[in-house]
Amino acid sequence: MKDKALSDRLLDVLEKKNILTLPERKRILEIRKKKGGSVGRVLVRENIINQRELLVLLSQELDIPPIDLSKYRLDPSLGKLVPEKIARKYNLVPISKLGNRLTLAMSDPTDIMALDDLRTVVLATVDVVIAAENDINDALSRVYGSTTEDMSKIMKEVEPGEIEVIEEERIDVADITAESQRAPIVKIVSLILNEALLKRASDIHIEPTEKDLRVRYRVDGALHEAMRLPKKNQNAVIARLKIMSKLDITESRIPQDGRFKIKFGDKEIDFRVSILPIAFGNKIVLRALDKANLNVGLDKLGFLPQPLEAFKKALARPYGMILLTGPTGSGKSTTLYSIVNKLNTPEVNIITVEDPVEYQVEGITQVQAKPDIGLTFASGLRSILRQNPDVVMVGEIRDFETADIAIKASLTGQIVLSTLHTNDAAGAVTRLIDMNVEPFLVSSSLVLVAAQRLCRKICPRCKEKVDIPRKVFERMEGVNADAIMKKKPFYTAKGCPRCSETGYMGRFGLLESLVIDDTIRDMIIKRASTDEIKKYAISKGMMTLRDSAMELFTRGVTTLEEVMRITAEE
Repeated sequence: MKDKALSDRLLDVLEKKNILTLPERKRILEIRKKKGGSVGRVLVRENIINQRELLVLLSQELDIPPIDLSKYRLDPSLGKLVPEKIARKYNLVPISKLGNRLTLAMSDPTDIMALDDLRTVVLATVDVVIAAENDINDALSRVYGSTTEDMSKIMKEVEPGEIEVIEEERIDVADITAESQRAPIVKIVSLILNEALLKRASDIHIEPTEKDLRVRYRVDGALHEAMRLPKKNQNAVIARLKIMSKLDITESRIPQDGRFKIKFGDKEIDFRVSILPIAFGNKIVLRALDKANLNVGLDKLGFLPQPLEAFKKALARPYGMILLTGPTGSGKSTTLYSIVNKLNTPEVNIITVEDPVEYQVEGITQVQAKPDIGLTFASGLRSILRQNPDVVMVGEIRDFETADIAIKASLTGQIVLSTLHTNDAAGAVTRLIDMNVEPFLVSSSLVLVAAQRLCRKICPRCKEKVDIPRKVFERMEGVNADAIMKKKPFYTAKGCPRCSETGYMGRFGLLESLVIDDTIRDMIIKRASTDEIKKYAISKGMMTLRDSAMELFTRGVTTLEEVMRITAEE
């Protein structure tokens, strides 16, 4: 069947189901014409439908059976039939061969380019079944080699030798540079990055120990050990990452920060690099920054409708300050960048001052704070206001000077977005006053304060029902045990190969939106306590972080253990 005819059929179906509008259809076809690829991939990339919905739709329209690859035993010898480069490029995997017929699992069988490339290298008749993209990524590792197997092959290429801890003053920079550019070291670093992205890791920790080099991945907020490398390769691996980050490989005594960018499939991934001198060498932490996350919009971050609606109303205001609070790693930056990305049009002058600049966004003026030369948040913000901005984003309010300038900017016609480290939304008000900001300025400038957390989703493949006694809910503050018990069944995380035995797969955002109304403004001027402000907001219908978490628990999206972990302070 020709791709054009199939593309029209897919788009027609989506229009009939009111999933796609006519302007969106035209936009999808224009994007496909400019960037290439199949209509299916463009639909997913533009968040019209998700990968699972596409799989069901393609199966119905093409009459091609879907398959659950996680329950399918794959023979690694099948990898010889299709080159790994093609399999990973087009997200397909060979699953069986009978006689002259080769069966492939594809996430998008409308990809004519993939089928054309296959015909030139596969000497067999190709049959296609449909599988989810994540399942195919897992299957690719099983067919073409896991991390351990690949690492073993690469290690064989590295010359054997005794482990010798080199004293710092004896390091030969020329030798390390040459070693870091040898094929085995380049492959090792590439494999570390590739496996991290396949496993959805947000951070990669590369840590020198006394006897080896440990590599750990942070997936869904939890660290997991991935591999250990021989000590003799430590300097070369670290030098390779420093070279990629354009850092000084001769410097190992002070912290360094850098970044680099790689292509992963059809995505561009930025890595923010932090290097810290420790007892046994340089520890490196790489933060993966996927710009695709900025385009999903607030509606796709997992927030419940009630707190999200309050957030959107605050954003519609022409001026004022909006604060996001929460601990490190709670998703504040992603939310702020999603807001800024939405506001990013040619008519709006957006300027940010950050430390560090996490995502580099086209069309936005971004300033990197450099306290060592006097370019602090406060001094940067003062200069920004002379640039006639419409929207100002301050990475974090840390002191009185920054808070004072930001608040006064919000009173003179700018939307000011920033973050603050407090446990809940109401706590931000008292934190600003504790910084010696005048209460009347806080009450006049604040429009909304939102507390945010990231909560792990229970793995849908292995979750199982669990009985939870009523007394457990009775002991939880702010929870109506009667209402909760009526919403059975409850689920717990079991663990399976798909979720790496953790029981969780992915995360969603929780939001607590404190709208600053006239009553709260009076309370701020009277220096009311955090508890008083919070109690009043709850009486007016504010959903707390625990309310949001419990709502998702009763829907079977997460577990009670996860609710207690992220809302323990309540």
